Amino acid sequence: MRMLLPPVRRRREIDRLLGEFFRTHEPRAFRRAIVQMARYYGLSAPRVTWFEYLDWGKTAGRTYENGDLHLVHPESWKRGRKYNSERRWIHMIYHEMGHYIFWANAEQKADVFASRMVRGLSRASGSRSRRAGKTASSAPRDRVGEVAVAARRTGRTAPSRAARRRRPR
Repeated sequence: MRMLLPPVRRRREIDRLLGEFFRTHEPRAFRRAIVQMARYYGLSAPRVTWFEYLDWGKTAGRTYENGDLHLVHPESWKRGRKYNSERRWIHMIYHEMGHYIFWANAEQKADVFASRMVRGLSRASGSRSRRAGKTASSAPRDRVGEVAVAARRTGRTAPSRAARRRRPR
């Protein structure tokens, strides 16, 4: 599945802001990161509500159809979790933003989005991809992601594959 992602420079900035928020709990850093992600896709920033825990501690974040995000605050994330690292929390934020941006087929696309947001961020991995001859400019544009973003902007959902295959009788 091809996916439209922000450039590496912007992803590094978003990652840095989320890490800063995790450490300092400065709301401005989190807001700037979320706004940068949403602005790239031409969406308004989601409404975020912070919680100590969700679903009896089983869930780290939840995205709703109306654009609300319910997230576990980093202060609560650090307490009582087996995997309470900063990277896990940031990955969870990317996952929930993936739900917000790519609402259709949400779970699979959110997982892919979260993993691709962190791919290539370290300086070492960027030099490896250049040696292999892969560049971001040579990759084809993501038509499927653009349709999903456009549908999200207009409030309409893109027709499902089954609906597109059906022929009028």
